[in-house]
Amino acid sequence: MGDGLPRRGAGSRPARVRPYSLTGGRTRFGHVLLVETFVAAVEAPEGQPSGPPQGGARMMPEMRSIVELCHRMRTVAEIAALLRIPLGVVRVLLSDLADQGRIRVYGTGHGPGAPDRVLLERVLSGLRRL
Repeated sequence: MGDGLPRRGAGSRPARVRPYSLTGGRTRFGHVLLVETFVAAVEAPEGQPSGPPQGGARMMPEMRSIVELCHRMRTVAEIAALLRIPLGVVRVLLSDLADQGRIRVYGTGHGPGAPDRVLLERVLSGLRRL
């Protein structure tokens, strides 16, 4: 893909930044972000540039890449795979972006209680076909 998004391990040299350093060592996130959760970028209000977040802070390249990818609705797993960033790191970054109002987190169609039986049956069926 020649879209200019930074991808971990895309070059011949190993990544220079450890994944946990992208989150400041944090592993917890404040939003329900399952692998199948959909997220999408929030467009800037009309007349306002989609520049840096509040307070003039600069956004990390990985976060900018996530926002770029999310101009089209994507799942958490898809973002992690496309950017080659570990799923746990992507969840923390997505939570931060949601807190900043840069992305919107959409539900997965089932509540936080019991898992969706139909989804589990589809996964089981797919595993049996392997």
